Amino acid sequence: MIQTISDLFASAQGWLFETIVQPLVFYVGLGEFVEEAFTGTEWFLVGVCELVLLFIVLRPLESMIPVHAITDKRARWNDFIYTLLQRLGVIPLLAFFILDPALSYVSEMLHLEGWGTFNLDGIWPGVTDLALVSFLLYLVVLDLCEYAYHWAQHNVRWMWALHSLHHSQENMNLWSDDRNHVLDDLVHGVFIGLVAVLIGVEPSQYILLVSLSRILQSLQHANVRIHFGRIGDLLLVSPRFHRLHHAIGIGHESRGRNSLGGHNFAVLFPIWDVIFRTAHFGKGFAMTGVRDQLPPPAGKGRDYGRGFWAQQWLGLKRLVEFSKRPVR
Repeated sequence: MIQTISDLFASAQGWLFETIVQPLVFYVGLGEFVEEAFTGTEWFLVGVCELVLLFIVLRPLESMIPVHAITDKRARWNDFIYTLLQRLGVIPLLAFFILDPALSYVSEMLHLEGWGTFNLDGIWPGVTDLALVSFLLYLVVLDLCEYAYHWAQHNVRWMWALHSLHHSQENMNLWSDDRNHVLDDLVHGVFIGLVAVLIGVEPSQYILLVSLSRILQSLQHANVRIHFGRIGDLLLVSPRFHRLHHAIGIGHESRGRNSLGGHNFAVLFPIWDVIFRTAHFGKGFAMTGVRDQLPPPAGKGRDYGRGFWAQQWLGLKRLVEFSKRPVR
């Protein structure tokens, strides 16, 4: 079954590349990027598969067991636009042309200094070189790095200035995972991409690792009354656990009202929050948002924007503002 699906995917990738992508690449004079275009075709098809899966599974669940009624359908539609841009490769393509030269330069400098790539799957010959074991090992290591990056997004002012856009969704839904500032996505892409290069993740493995993570994160953000039980919530981030991360007063105010900090930074595995004492387990399904977007006196009525371009512009304004002084 798996082999059949793999063969069908490979056939679809080959047809799409040879029929549309490759001729287009040569037509616009970018023939030197033809290999990268083939990989980009794979990313595109993986994104299409993800979207189909989300529509078939998560969208019906949101209708059957919602946490709350969607009061702003335009906001949910806007989140869907973010998901299309991310999953179908528009933002990753932008990241490639901007960041690939930088990553190549860093890799070359490390090589010249004698710092070759460290193949993590070679630390236990005979065990970690097994495909499934190495995949899980890379997944755990990358998830630890994701935890560290996410923690920084809530504790470094300029990073929170961008990341707060993600938290400003008061109608959190399955598309909200990709509601991010483009600059935030670019910095994150550099960080995780560099880690993947340094520990020796193969490109084909990296695509599967990213896809699995994205699907699980869509579930975490979904407007569904789902948790995995007392034990399960310790093993994998559930929608309830992550919704607490988006809750005002919990997810980003662990050091007092209108402060930085927070709880539940784990992307996939809550064990990191348990180890670093940032876990907050609760039984309720919290409402989401950022305090300073609430109208006075509860907040400051800060505008986070309604549409994509407004949200991107206001994110840049917050970046300048928060870089100058502490958030209050």
